[in-house]
Amino acid sequence: MSFFGRNRAPRARRSPTPSRKDSSNPPSEPPSPGGANNGSNGNGLGGGSKPLYLCSPFADAALVKGNFKTIVTLPKYVDIMEWVAVNMFDFYTNLNEFYGVINETCTQHTCPTMSAGPTLNYIWTTSGPGGRQLTLPAPTYIDYVMTSIQNLIDDENVFPSKSSTFPVTSAQVLLPNINHFADQSFHPSFPATIRTVYRQLLRVFAHVYHAHYQQILHLRSEPHFNSLFAHFLAFGREYELLEVRDIKGEPVAPVGVGLLWERWKDAGILEG
Repeated sequence: MSFFGRNRAPRARRSPTPSRKDSSNPPSEPPSPGGANNGSNGNGLGGGSKPLYLCSPFADAALVKGNFKTIVTLPKYVDIMEWVAVNMFDFYTNLNEFYGVINETCTQHTCPTMSAGPTLNYIWTTSGPGGRQLTLPAPTYIDYVMTSIQNLIDDENVFPSKSSTFPVTSAQVLLPNINHFADQSFHPSFPATIRTVYRQLLRVFAHVYHAHYQQILHLRSEPHFNSLFAHFLAFGREYELLEVRDIKGEPVAPVGVGLLWERWKDAGILEG
């Protein structure tokens, strides 16, 4: 029995966003997120204003004090793939719950694009040959993200709940800083798949911080949300899931939370 299978509780399929008559349904094979497009959508604080999530005391609010390195390190006798799978499932579940609380403020009117900075809007690339790049409202984009991840979680070939006969591959090949071997129950493509999932979740975090942090503050949930995000970032760095370009963006289109990552990294709470 897989470690992931023992910890996974049955969850009903649901979309994190309520149904809307003018929202398009996800394709039968959910596409993958593409690059980013420049442009301001008015959801963030532009013009040199400092976002609330970078201001004290909000930026430093946390449930946990100290270094997150201690809680992301692979426990003894635990398979690396199972550890990554369990943690990614938890990140997805917790972020989905947070977004479900504030999603009424994330509409096609308030968030016409998937913004993550004053000059950064993510675009969606459809799956298949010649994938099209689409500019989607944030709730539609996030619905696609959460639906595609839920489909992966429900797929026994991706997130197995019992042993299978996939050939063993060296985890060092795809996760070079890990000196363990992949569990036989995980498909050899699992590391590449999980990197895509991580990138998708990072974009949802980035949008919530940029466009909806005021709602997080209104709920007095900033210590919870900051701790979840810091845990997510520390885990990504530990297992080489986090790409610096994804968290920082480009000079002309920086990711808003990139500065928060720098702040926490400099404070020594993300890495040992």
